[in-house]
Amino acid sequence: MLPLEGRSLSIFIVTTIFLGFSFIAVCLRCFVRLKIVKAFGWDDALMVFAMLLNVLFALCGITGAFYGIGQKSITLAPVADGGRGTMETAMFWWWLGQTSYVWVCAVCKCSIAVALLRLTVSRLHRSILWGVIAVTTIIGLIFWFMLTLQCHPVSFFWQRARGLTNGTCMDLDSVIAIAYVYSVTATCCDFTLGILPVFLVWNLQMNIRTKAALASILGMGCVASAAVIIRIPYLHDYKDPDFLYATSNISIWSNVEASLGIAAGSLVTLRPLFRWFRDPSSAGTRSKRTGNSVPLSSVNVVRSDPSGPQYWRPDLDPEDSHAVITTIHTSNQGSSRTSSQEDLNPKPNHGTFFSGVNVQKTFFVSEDDTS
Repeated sequence: MLPLEGRSLSIFIVTTIFLGFSFIAVCLRCFVRLKIVKAFGWDDALMVFAMLLNVLFALCGITGAFYGIGQKSITLAPVADGGRGTMETAMFWWWLGQTSYVWVCAVCKCSIAVALLRLTVSRLHRSILWGVIAVTTIIGLIFWFMLTLQCHPVSFFWQRARGLTNGTCMDLDSVIAIAYVYSVTATCCDFTLGILPVFLVWNLQMNIRTKAALASILGMGCVASAAVIIRIPYLHDYKDPDFLYATSNISIWSNVEASLGIAAGSLVTLRPLFRWFRDPSSAGTRSKRTGNSVPLSSVNVVRSDPSGPQYWRPDLDPEDSHAVITTIHTSNQGSSRTSSQEDLNPKPNHGTFFSGVNVQKTFFVSEDDTS
């Protein structure tokens, strides 16, 4: 290992800070979704998976910084083992980091898109979101294959630092071209995920101030596009002969993009956390069942307490919108909890006051500040 200095030190510091930031955001998201809202969904699972990939990506950058990523070749040459062993190890960690980076960003974008899918009923909006997921997955696969298989054999990418010639690599102009295409496509997808929430909340029964705040919160997932745009001018450094030093900016901004996207996508879900801080005893009280009450809208779904409106719209307070909950009450103890079939004319239940099926609706009504 080498001492951290220059750009290697910058890589280490930036990667560590943003990794910690994203990790805290995901932990808070899991606490909100599991403890407070009790509605852990696919978008949350995808974000946790993206965080695990981000840990791998960050460890590649941190470890690579100790072996020479961010330092000039002329500095690495005089060190022990002739510098070639250190350079080879650094090239390996660079390769592994960039191949994992692609999936960190792709899974993060898919998580944000799935979260927005739960909030929209418009066919056009749903088609746009599914389009973002498809494009992100396809371009991610293409870029990943290009980065992973750019040399044959694959190990020649880092072994060529020893001066080996028993392999070939793809033309760097092709790699740079697909990198530009990937960056532009990622930016467009980020902006789509950032702008679409404006249309999602436009027709909601809220005042303008609440709509603007909600759209801004839901659109935070696009902030990672700033790092993508900043990184674009550095993509030509792939062709620099002093590869480990020249591509340090690519490594830094790739880490910023990945961690910033995860953190921003997780911060969207933290609004219930602030209410919990004000009143910790209220956590989960809105989603408790009473007796044999079963939510009509989720009779056949085995999930935890989805009877509250925050299950379907966790980003909103009940005070912010009109909500109607329909539940079924039944005294049939022998039937399945998830069964949708009940005897509508049951026999008397030996003096029990209630028997059969009772449908109940609960209304939440808010006051419009503009009226």
